[in-house]
Amino acid sequence: MIGGKVMYPGLFNSRKEIETLDIEELRDRVLSRDLPEHIAIIMDGNGRWAKKRGLPRKAGHKNGVRRLKEIVKIVKKLGIKYLTVFAFSTENWERPEKEVNFLMKLFSRTLDNDAKELHEQGVKIRVLGRQKGLPTEIKNKVENIIELTKRNQALNLNIALNYGGRAEIVDATKELITKVQEEVLDLDEIDERILSKELYTKDIPDPQLLIRPSGEMRISNFLLWQLAYTEFWFTSTLWPDFSEEDLLLAIADYQSRERRFGGLKD
Repeated sequence: MIGGKVMYPGLFNSRKEIETLDIEELRDRVLSRDLPEHIAIIMDGNGRWAKKRGLPRKAGHKNGVRRLKEIVKIVKKLGIKYLTVFAFSTENWERPEKEVNFLMKLFSRTLDNDAKELHEQGVKIRVLGRQKGLPTEIKNKVENIIELTKRNQALNLNIALNYGGRAEIVDATKELITKVQEEVLDLDEIDERILSKELYTKDIPDPQLLIRPSGEMRISNFLLWQLAYTEFWFTSTLWPDFSEEDLLLAIADYQSRERRFGGLKD
């Protein structure tokens, strides 16, 4: 571990090498190699960030939103086409009511305040998850920003909201059962490709890289189907402190790995 970041063999020849690279050199190194088309991020550590500073948890969530806005700009500038972020899970409803209400209001304000800017940046918004469980105000605003940005092409920003990986697979299974019952689909036709078309992420390529800040090393019911061959990168940095350098280190490490997809290479 270097500077609080979880490192892996193969990225740099030595600790001395990483210490000599400034962010411009690191950026140039990343841009000189193949970039991942799709990065997924579990935005974790807002509460702990606030606690370390003697602040209420809501301060951590506010700073987490600010960090997301910065990372969106950086990802877009790098030329990465898809960014999927875990904003609120199906399990997060079990948090204290006061915190849940604050998160919903924060998300609502963020949609109001940032929709125009994201649109002007050419960002296309897609929301993944069960829309049925969201407050009506949030659902309406989600629909509006999706409609506003639907033709944008600079970056596809997918926000997992009221999302659970198991719930997604259950919902997809129900859709397939309905189609079989209605004789739209034959049972023997169902394969991985057909099931993938019923997921929230249909028409979105699977992530090549998953990043999780905060030091936790689990995927927490996020994109269970889609992460089958994704490379994982973990860091102890808390999400509100996650920087461009952290992102570049994650991408550089991804670029250093040999991806076999279950096969062998000479």
